[in-house]
Amino acid sequence: MRMTPLSTLVLAAAACLSGLAQAQLRLPSLPSLPALPAPGDTLAPLRRDVLPPASDLVRARQQRVAELLRRRSEQVEADPTGEPALRGELVLNAPAESLLAAARAEGFAVAREQTLAALELRVVTLRAPPGWATQRALQRLRELDPQVSADYNHLYLESGETAPLRAAPAAPAPGHAATSLKVGLIDAGVDSAHPVFHHTTVQTWGCGGKPVPSAHGTAVASLLVGRAERFRGAAPGARLYAADVYCADPLGGSIETVAAALAWLLGERVGVVNISLVGPANRTLEEVVRRASARGMLLVAAVGNDGPAAPPLYPAAYAQVVGVTAVDANGQVLPEAGRGPHVAFAAPGSDMAAAGFAPGSYTRARGTSFAAPLVAGLLAASLREPDAGAAGLAVAALARSAIDRGAPGRDPVYGHGIVARELRMDPSALLSR
Repeated sequence: MRMTPLSTLVLAAAACLSGLAQAQLRLPSLPSLPALPAPGDTLAPLRRDVLPPASDLVRARQQRVAELLRRRSEQVEADPTGEPALRGELVLNAPAESLLAAARAEGFAVAREQTLAALELRVVTLRAPPGWATQRALQRLRELDPQVSADYNHLYLESGETAPLRAAPAAPAPGHAATSLKVGLIDAGVDSAHPVFHHTTVQTWGCGGKPVPSAHGTAVASLLVGRAERFRGAAPGARLYAADVYCADPLGGSIETVAAALAWLLGERVGVVNISLVGPANRTLEEVVRRASARGMLLVAAVGNDGPAAPPLYPAAYAQVVGVTAVDANGQVLPEAGRGPHVAFAAPGSDMAAAGFAPGSYTRARGTSFAAPLVAGLLAASLREPDAGAAGLAVAALARSAIDRGAPGRDPVYGHGIVARELRMDPSALLSR
């Protein structure tokens, strides 16, 4: 049977458990993968007898991309596969000074530059010469230096819709202090004033230090670390390190910002990071994932909602990332959830409650975005800081606890099986009385 890179990691971790627990695991190298389309997740209203079918979820994502390209056409364009990217911009990893000099001579300009110290990576964003198409500019850079790692400045999206759940206002759970655990989040902003975060600390990054709460980020964060009188996340009370890569800007979520957020989290010694965002393969994303993983960080990501026949999505499809799909209350995989050998685990992602955007409220959540934080929270309990060996052991232990579903053993629909079923909060349990 052909083994996927993550399967190899799990088997290696199992060997460690039998007597080599102190050994460091060698993480597999990332494959070279093509750019692919990205889906979105939704937060659906309670008062609908049937949640939006898969086709509606896919259309919602497609509509958001189309609207972004139409309304922001001066700043956003589609790459050759139709994915949104900042117009005329190319992101380079560790470019040679000779290449930058040659590029300037041809009319390229340095738009931005950052050194990601924790990742030991210099990232330079170039602006294409006036009048040049971005694709032509990228091709020219590769002609100047065939070894250059350059790509579009892609935008990673977290589209969705929210509606308040008619529930009693959230009340903090008494007597539960914050734990010493850490867990990271790369998403939109989190409403840290929501009662479910009363017993934890939310340390934020991005937006110039100004809080910019969002529905998606708040819901995902609550499933990671939230706790209230009738609600709990996977790692209740853990210290949350939340990077906001959007700041309520329609042009947010660029690969530059995602890379910088990941470097910040690594610098803060966060061992497990949840990324409920999806988008195309990108050379900078590939490189920062590789470097973070090599330094012991465990990344958990949603596999997306483009449907069972869709190609894999990123970052979940990279070899070192734990890809998570979603199941409903009956343990059936969502029809819109992505499938493939990169699926590692399934967790609740439908018929469930999460913290709402309105103060103290709840919402009903659907999508792989909301399954991923449950897995990330469970793994965080075993990984208090970046550690490659501990990361492999944590994944292996979770795989042993999973409820096998679908084809025997690991399969492309459920991965190793279903975990965190006990963490699904039925919305009816929170209804106002």
